[in-house]
Amino acid sequence: MTRSPGHPADGHALIRVRGARVNNLRDVSVEIPKRRLTVFTGVSGSGKSSLVFATIAAESQRLINETYSAFLQGFMPSLARPEVDLLDGLTTAIIVDQERMGANPRSTVGTATDANAMLRILFSRLGSPHIGPPTAFAFNVPTRVASGVMKTEKGQTEKKTVVREAVYQGGMCPRCEGMGAINDIDLTAIYDGTKTLTEGALTVPGYSMDGWYGRIFSGAGLPMDKPVGEFTKAELDKLLHAEPTKIKVEGINLTYEGVISKLQKTTLTKDVESMQPHVRRFVERAVTFTTCPDCGGTRLSREALSSRIGERNIAELCAMQISDLAAWLRDLDEPSVAPLLGGLQHLLDSFVEIGLGYLSLDRASGTLSGGESQRTKMIRHLGSSLTDVTYVFDEPTIGLHPHDIERMNQLLLQLRDKGNTVLVVEHKPETIAIADHVVDLGPGAGTAGGQITFEGDVEGLRRSDTVTGRHLDDRARLKDRLRERTGAIEVRGAGRHNLRDVDVDVPLGVLCVVTGVAGSGKSSLVHGNLAHREGVVVIDQGAIRGSRRSNPATYTGLLEPIRKAFAKANGVKPALFSSNSEGACPACNGAGVIFTELGIMNTVESTCEECEGRRFQASVLDHTLGRANIAEVLAMSVAEAEAFFADGEARTPAAHTVLDRLRDVGLGYLTLGQPLSTLSGGERQRIKLASQMSDKGEVYVLDEPTTGLHLADVENLLGLLDRLVDSGRSVVVIEHHQAVMAHADWIIDLGPGAGHDGGRVVFEGTPAELVADRSTLTGQHLAAYVG
Repeated sequence: MTRSPGHPADGHALIRVRGARVNNLRDVSVEIPKRRLTVFTGVSGSGKSSLVFATIAAESQRLINETYSAFLQGFMPSLARPEVDLLDGLTTAIIVDQERMGANPRSTVGTATDANAMLRILFSRLGSPHIGPPTAFAFNVPTRVASGVMKTEKGQTEKKTVVREAVYQGGMCPRCEGMGAINDIDLTAIYDGTKTLTEGALTVPGYSMDGWYGRIFSGAGLPMDKPVGEFTKAELDKLLHAEPTKIKVEGINLTYEGVISKLQKTTLTKDVESMQPHVRRFVERAVTFTTCPDCGGTRLSREALSSRIGERNIAELCAMQISDLAAWLRDLDEPSVAPLLGGLQHLLDSFVEIGLGYLSLDRASGTLSGGESQRTKMIRHLGSSLTDVTYVFDEPTIGLHPHDIERMNQLLLQLRDKGNTVLVVEHKPETIAIADHVVDLGPGAGTAGGQITFEGDVEGLRRSDTVTGRHLDDRARLKDRLRERTGAIEVRGAGRHNLRDVDVDVPLGVLCVVTGVAGSGKSSLVHGNLAHREGVVVIDQGAIRGSRRSNPATYTGLLEPIRKAFAKANGVKPALFSSNSEGACPACNGAGVIFTELGIMNTVESTCEECEGRRFQASVLDHTLGRANIAEVLAMSVAEAEAFFADGEARTPAAHTVLDRLRDVGLGYLTLGQPLSTLSGGERQRIKLASQMSDKGEVYVLDEPTTGLHLADVENLLGLLDRLVDSGRSVVVIEHHQAVMAHADWIIDLGPGAGHDGGRVVFEGTPAELVADRSTLTGQHLAAYVG
């Protein structure tokens, strides 16, 4: 059947945006071609994510949610319509973002991608001996044994069956409850035996006897004024191990539970990496995790481990490198489960194709980097039969070596060539170069951005006088003068993950860059052997945890000196100048907005009428410092606030120091009161860098600090690293960006490949020696980069 020329349906070839005003966008209007690859560029904070994610993708998802019944919508997150005059030509949006995968310790690469589900079905069909259904191989399902009378109602009759020892087989190891590890708790880290409960004997975070805990412990009948070291066995058991018990305190029904019992159910069920810093420090101090002796860390019961296909059980297959597992599966010829084998083979081949063949299915998903998480999420879309879909990617090259970026580019082009619209927010020139269409935002960041500065093809961008256009062909030169090392940290016999008994000296007093393809062992070497040493400050890619009430001022500790300066200038309490404390507007509790729940419909968010979104009581805003009240200070950008607190009546050296560090890391455009939840991944990492630069560290370890940085901002970052080294610190950077490699004093290159093909030091020396050598993938790409 041929299409008639000029068919009306063929006229919808554009996504049209008119008057977008989300976050810092200034009435942005743009037309994006469908079934093409469009790359959105611009400095960090210029409004790229606001346009692509918060406007186009958000409205597409909202409209799709509205097609479901009101009952189903009640279970979905409620999405408000973005601030935009018109959005036309939208298609179904599939978002593949940088968010880390859930850090639930029960979640693995296999459970997150359905590979485990397929393997479980395979073993329930082919495993010998046969032990039961797929759940018999699931480490999250316990074995249950039931006895008694089973009733079945049919019509008017009721059938009774007596059941004796009916076994519902699960795969969970009963000793470690499917966690693979058991924990041993050091009681000296739980309480100080010389103190009473009232004096603060408990050293577990959150247990303060000033509030409700004091009343609950007293109401449970524990002696509050007797040193814990003198408790009887029964009293100590009640304090530490009591099961949840209902008690009444001051007429209120409450639950008392022993400290260790509660820890086991709450804190210790979470992934250590995802905890807040103070809780993580406590857990690392108090708890020793050891491999479960019953299951050997496999998480599975003896029955599940006894069933085999050929020579291997399910735990051995999950522990194999995915590329090896794919090869093992190819040799399995079982016509009875051919469709299942085909689906599993395609899934594993997708892992290899996307450059994650070095992972294993039993790898905890919380240990994946941002880039690995993003590519794992991509896998389910690679073989999809859907077309005319809008795929939205947030810096898909994060965590990728230049060698791997070529492969990622091919995947993006494959998705486009199947008839999909691909929208990519990106800074890397290698990916900008393959775009069919480029939209550049700017000219600056924050309030200085939010405008379209260029639309067109890549050649047009090169000729344009925008920040991106000017920096697109930037190439860093190798340094003429290198610093001399002042010492070295010796690493001997490193064998974590895929490292192969590595011996290496990490030089001190210089800028040392650790490189290698994704999965070559860089993080295992640096985090496994440097991170826990004295005087080492690690700034990783872990997400900043914070609610919409957290902002740069609260996270960096900047608000503390500001509150004290306001209090001193006005002769009042500092607590008045916190929107989370006494100074909060009573109508919105200091949130600045009122949320109206409308049952199954969208929750409406409206600016608080009493404080007009300023979050403070009117009486608090009468107090000023240097002619500005606290709400006006929180509305300032970092650069404005730095000038404000530098001299005059508002001079506050402690605040100025923190602001200086924030500007140093390229965040001069951020507003002090902007919620942390609105920041990009790169902005979050730089806020962490700014807040930890004050630590008394001698060695700074940075994990891909160029994440989310525009080409123009990389120069600023290099200047910051230089200042850190010149001030007497040692800096170790895990990095793929060639500009950072070229700027290094010393390079340690791992490889030659990923997984069991990596884990060795393939080069140590200066960048110039690496370029001259060209024996490694990094050397070849760096040589091409510096010309």
